[in-house]
Amino acid sequence: MQQNISFVLDGKIQTLDFNDHLKPTTTVLNYLRSSPIHKGVKEGCAEGDCGACTVVIAELNPDNKISYKAWDSCLVFLPMLHGKQLITVENLSQNKGTEKVLHPVQKAMVECNGSQCGYCTPGIIMSLFSLYKNEKEPTKESIEDSLTGNLCRCTGYKPIIEAAAKACAQESTDQFTTNEKHIIELLLQIKDQSNSIEINTSEQKYFQPKTKAEALELINKMQNSVLVNGATDVALRVTKRHELLNEIIDLSGVEELKKCIKTDYLIKFGAGMKLEEVKKIAKNEFPALYETLVVFGSRQIRSVATLGGNVGSGSPIGDTLPTLMAYNAEIKLQSIDGERRINMNNYILGYRKTERKPNEIITTIIIPRPSPKTIVKFYKVSKRKDLDISTVSAGFSITLDDNSVEAITLAYGGMAAITKRATKAEEYLIGKLWVRSTVEQAMELIAEEYTPISDARSGAEFRTIAAKNLLLKFWNETNPIHKLEADDLEIDNLEIDNFD
Repeated sequence: MQQNISFVLDGKIQTLDFNDHLKPTTTVLNYLRSSPIHKGVKEGCAEGDCGACTVVIAELNPDNKISYKAWDSCLVFLPMLHGKQLITVENLSQNKGTEKVLHPVQKAMVECNGSQCGYCTPGIIMSLFSLYKNEKEPTKESIEDSLTGNLCRCTGYKPIIEAAAKACAQESTDQFTTNEKHIIELLLQIKDQSNSIEINTSEQKYFQPKTKAEALELINKMQNSVLVNGATDVALRVTKRHELLNEIIDLSGVEELKKCIKTDYLIKFGAGMKLEEVKKIAKNEFPALYETLVVFGSRQIRSVATLGGNVGSGSPIGDTLPTLMAYNAEIKLQSIDGERRINMNNYILGYRKTERKPNEIITTIIIPRPSPKTIVKFYKVSKRKDLDISTVSAGFSITLDDNSVEAITLAYGGMAAITKRATKAEEYLIGKLWVRSTVEQAMELIAEEYTPISDARSGAEFRTIAAKNLLLKFWNETNPIHKLEADDLEIDNLEIDNFD
């Protein structure tokens, strides 16, 4: 195992050794802020909400071509840069003689008056740069999605959106395109010389294995270690709580955990797949999962966070959990002793407690394709649409047979210490007609089944009302004929021909 990391910055390979000052849990943001050159990144929130610290990461894809992604540098530990190119706002403009030439996204921001106080501007520029490198003439929806993770309290976003459209309407050839061959050579050089990483300081141990076999051996020996992949959740323990994490196993370098396998009956998502990648696949395969990820964090967060990490957290407000329950997903767990599969409905045991044993890792999330008769929906109630924690979330599925409920799943997040199904309401609805009067009875059972708490996001009473109304909304969207019940409107022996 190697003791250092290497990455590309300013067109050159940078190699870092770690000590008590430069820790393996030092964030990329703090590393850059300590540099005399790269101070464009700002700390606004240190939790991935404001985007002032946005950088762009360029890395090799399986075809050894470069892909560009915006990351929140406040949530990324330094070792996660290994084998990648780090691009900051200082790298975008060029000096040509005595003239400083702005990058097209910078120029567009100037021309559209997209900057005022300037604090958030570098982060916005980097999000637009990522968009520029990935999309030609993006839709307004895509532009807004790329900017969801960047907060600005000066401009009102309209000129920023105009700047994005203007920049991305141009030919996307820049100095990065010109230098791409050279950067690929540098990244391949790092890749060819790379081993698994082991960083030891007087206070911390940090491991980044390259293979699943190595990862299983490590977790078997270090069962009390913190297991991370994207670390967007764990990083908050460092940036907000100022914890010192003594032992960390980072799975982000294990390529075997990043594969997706499709069959006629199911899709297997590697636990290490980034949520943004899962989102793209889910759009045409699992619409409810796609809708879940559309409002999950921001593009910067989804480009780092993994599906396995969100499942592994066992959070009662983890948005993917109720949706995976609704799809009847399975979790594959593996240790050096073998592997086992756990249904998502049985995976959560208590508050942030799951079926995963200390010597196991999540390797795969398996989602069966629903039958044509099954409808799956996701709902999220929060104070704002984007980049917000759920007050109440829900993953519902129903299978109807002649408008009679053949099977149903009603899974709620934010209503208990765990993501929990409304089993009494489900049992009541099975075999009954999918009509409003029946649904209203089930809504009362939901109110009896949960005792939510009051906190900063909502009161218990609101949560109960919201949970009940989400079931009514689900009925309204899934009842194919919207039958009117006899007690609402009764017309017997109606002769349609008598109406003009």
